[in-house]
Amino acid sequence: MDLPDRYNVGADLIERNLPQRSAKIAIHTATADLSYSDLFNLTNGAARSLLDLGVRREERVLIAGYDSPGWVAAFLGAIRIGALPVPVNPLLQRSEDYDHYIEDSLARVIVVDGNTEEKLAPAAARAPIKPQLLRSDKVVPDQEIVAAPTRRDDMAFWLYSSGSTGKPKAVVHLQHDIPYTCVTYAEQVLGITDKDTTFSTTGLFHAYGFGNNLTFPYWVGASTVLHAGRHTPATVLDTIEKRKPTLFFSAPTLYNAILNFEGAKSRNLGSIRHCVAAAEALPAEVWRRWKDAFGLTILDGVGSTEMLHIYCSNRLDDVRPGSSGKPVPGYELKILDVEGQPVAQGEAGDLYVKGDSALALYWAQHEKSKHSILGDWFFTGDRYRVDGDGFYWYEGRSDDMIKVSGLWVSPIEIESALLEHPAVAESAVVGMSVDGFTRIKAFVIAKKDAVTGDALVAELQEHCKSRLQRFQYPHLIEFVPDLPKTVTGKIQRYKLREKEATPA
Repeated sequence: MDLPDRYNVGADLIERNLPQRSAKIAIHTATADLSYSDLFNLTNGAARSLLDLGVRREERVLIAGYDSPGWVAAFLGAIRIGALPVPVNPLLQRSEDYDHYIEDSLARVIVVDGNTEEKLAPAAARAPIKPQLLRSDKVVPDQEIVAAPTRRDDMAFWLYSSGSTGKPKAVVHLQHDIPYTCVTYAEQVLGITDKDTTFSTTGLFHAYGFGNNLTFPYWVGASTVLHAGRHTPATVLDTIEKRKPTLFFSAPTLYNAILNFEGAKSRNLGSIRHCVAAAEALPAEVWRRWKDAFGLTILDGVGSTEMLHIYCSNRLDDVRPGSSGKPVPGYELKILDVEGQPVAQGEAGDLYVKGDSALALYWAQHEKSKHSILGDWFFTGDRYRVDGDGFYWYEGRSDDMIKVSGLWVSPIEIESALLEHPAVAESAVVGMSVDGFTRIKAFVIAKKDAVTGDALVAELQEHCKSRLQRFQYPHLIEFVPDLPKTVTGKIQRYKLREKEATPA
């Protein structure tokens, strides 16, 4: 990366497209389209609004709203004046769910919209230092605000990491982190250009969606499609047919839901040249079914909030279904055992990643920062193995692995095997204690035409035994109507473990 010492990424992402693309559409929405010139003016309007509310350099601006031009303007406008935008999930159910974010970030202003103001207003009123509210949909365009002379290594924004347990942690990112992901994954894996239109079902508040539908397209002058609210198979397919994106980003759970949606195979996805999956491992069976249904290859990869985006990925000409692919140029990976020594090829261990988009620290989490940031390397908490061809295979989180009779079992492998059975729509596997011994339990969502009961339990157990090692099968199976998930569709296995540990 060859960036000047004085660098403001909020200004760069828009101004690099002016004047040559001023009239080009930057954002498509259901109600209006915005050109790059429109977005530039709206961003300056957001910057002006924040300044008028007294926001100063490095003060935090919490953003809790649905994807919209106003969201984008607030994010880039905050960075433009040297403040720190802090996006959070707009889909949290209760007002109290936002108390932690407000208190932890010491937010000076909370950017809301018509969908979230009712939840955030009382949360702001409860805060010890009461932030002001700004409606993103009330921001109006303004004249150019001079960009703050921030440095390439200054703080630029925070993202909250959902984590598997405990309260979310604020991940601090620097001004140069966004360009690094753009010149590595976006350019060298996606091959994104100004001819592309991106569409992501993961929201802008999440690191995956934030790159897909904001930083990557603006870096090259492409267009984006923003959809406010939750995505369903129906809304996704309708949006693809109407807006004709060339790059489609989603999570494995939603890919699977689209495949199971009635009439999906007859829909026109012909505009898409690349499909991308992240946020959880993509089962090989879903990859194959998607390829058969639409003739499209899903490029599965692994990334994190801490690394900002995908750092290991399959390529269109170098893909291994079920794997996370190979390291993205600009990143290095290593797999170590519990003693910190490299594992033998094919053996599972803890994954570490090195790359210049890594977080600077966890805010107000000194011990967690020391545990996770080891010099140039970041400890991911994921367990992986690498095969002889250099493909990386996810074996689950370090705290998700199940040890049965002295042998490590990956819940991912069992879930993938279960998904190959015609009666299974979704599954999640955890380890649980039965009479002091660890047993494997599968929670299964059956397809609507399946007959659940003891016969299907036995059939699924034999199905797993026939495809995996004999000890890699669920000793217990419970049929459930749904599974606990994060907003990106990642299964929260710890909630299933907690459920099993709670006395009836």
